[in-house]
Amino acid sequence: MHRREIMAWTGVAAASALFAPTRARAAIPAAKRPAESFVAAKDGTPLFVRDWGTGRPVLFLAGWALPSDFWGYQMLALARQGYRAIAYDRRGHGRSADPGRGYDHDTLADDLAAVIDGLKLDGVTIVAHSMGGTEVARYFARHGGRGVARVVLVGTITPCLMKRADNPGGIDPAMLAAGADLLARDFPAWIAANTKPFFIPETSAAMVAWGQAMMMSTSLLAAAQLAQANFTTDFRADVRKINVPTRIIHGDRDASAPLALTARATAALLPQATLSVYEGAPHGLPLTHVERLNAELLALLANT
Repeated sequence: MHRREIMAWTGVAAASALFAPTRARAAIPAAKRPAESFVAAKDGTPLFVRDWGTGRPVLFLAGWALPSDFWGYQMLALARQGYRAIAYDRRGHGRSADPGRGYDHDTLADDLAAVIDGLKLDGVTIVAHSMGGTEVARYFARHGGRGVARVVLVGTITPCLMKRADNPGGIDPAMLAAGADLLARDFPAWIAANTKPFFIPETSAAMVAWGQAMMMSTSLLAAAQLAQANFTTDFRADVRKINVPTRIIHGDRDASAPLALTARATAALLPQATLSVYEGAPHGLPLTHVERLNAELLALLANT
């Protein structure tokens, strides 16, 4: 299939025909699932899981330093439309344990495998924001994408952020090092400095404060080690392992993950990818463009 770039919502319905349903593994009935639950990672780390609704499963992965709460507006919309909306807090985030280890992409991919296997998910759609895309890519590279039917990458930071000889458009390592130093010395100041470009001017002060509070709940060790791993890791080989239909959704004003460096470069590596660009959208578009993103996700799911 040829890649297509979709610059407006009008192309969504046609592009969603890409996604074909796969055999679903027996799901756990909602009545038998606890309201709040944990899945044990391979090393025993408890991972907090939100599991709303019934029907075909959709698994959400939040971005760096963000818990599963980040996806609440999308999960609510899907659960109301008859889907099973699932999200979990990665280790060191939200209500999951902070074991002081495992803040690397191999371990995070294994954690994703533990959630998929623990909840008996098959034919699942994964919707990943920001660094969640790196977990998806490493999951395909490490576990063959077991159980995953399709992928949606929102504001992805794949495939390679750092400037290298073969990635001349990447970010200067000195700039990344300066940001990492501030993060380690004054995490609240780092969050404050990066808040404005995450949102749009119309975002309410309450929403901005909530976003900052979610990030502040993250383990500093997890935040620092994962930021370093995100900046320095080349995910191009991992991304090429994603062998299912993939929708890439990105804002053209994403300062954290510039469109050409991330979404366009990722789409170029994936023959089954379509790129949907939101004009004026920043990195935090699941909070700033709720209605549009929800509509696109529901359209994709309805056409599978």
